[in-house]
Amino acid sequence: MTQAIRLRRALTATLILTAILTVFPIAQGHASPLEGSLLKTTTTTYTVCPIDWRDGTAKVKALIKCAAQHFGVNTDKALYIADRESHFHPSAYNSWSCAKGIYQHLCKYWPSRADAYGFDNWSAYNARANIMVTMRMVKHYGWGAWGG
Repeated sequence: MTQAIRLRRALTATLILTAILTVFPIAQGHASPLEGSLLKTTTTTYTVCPIDWRDGTAKVKALIKCAAQHFGVNTDKALYIADRESHFHPSAYNSWSCAKGIYQHLCKYWPSRADAYGFDNWSAYNARANIMVTMRMVKHYGWGAWGG
């Protein structure tokens, strides 16, 4: 086997591993205090609303309904705002404001919000992270960030 073939195989394996870790990030393993009485989530599990959002808009809506019910947020309002912000498209992006994902979190705020709610280093384009972070934020602070 030539050196070039070995190098190509190593590069291919690296790309595949990177893609897998992007889709299924490793959860953080420790808890630390956060503002007030909020605690950072120790791990991000799929036990809350185990719905695969990648199966289309119907599944995204189902995940929003489940998360809203789980966190005690008004389901109709959660669906209305997600439709208004992104039409339920996880890859929605507003280049004017730099807002991303289902609930259009601003780029400058997403990392700290994701970290605060247990989704360290998760993309705003990951619908599960975007929805769960939003529902937990709304439970504590209301819909004010979305003009509601």
